[in-house]
Amino acid sequence: MLVKAVGFVIIGVMSCGLILMAAPRWDIAAFLALAIWAFARAYYFAFYVIEHYADPGYSYDGLISAIRHLRKIRKDTIRNRPERS
Repeated sequence: MLVKAVGFVIIGVMSCGLILMAAPRWDIAAFLALAIWAFARAYYFAFYVIEHYADPGYSYDGLISAIRHLRKIRKDTIRNRPERS
């Protein structure tokens, strides 16, 4: 898990460095920082909503795992729904 986290940090730092080397301006740096912050907050918010509102008892590995689990629950609910007469 630590290796994965370090890998993401290295990729992020290198990507930001390359962007800033290609366009070394303060406004680009500010927009880049703002975009990184916004995406991190969106990812955190998605997990917060999933963990607190979707299924608090299920442990998710990631967003794809959560989507698969919620689709399975929905499919099972539709399958087990009584038929209308």
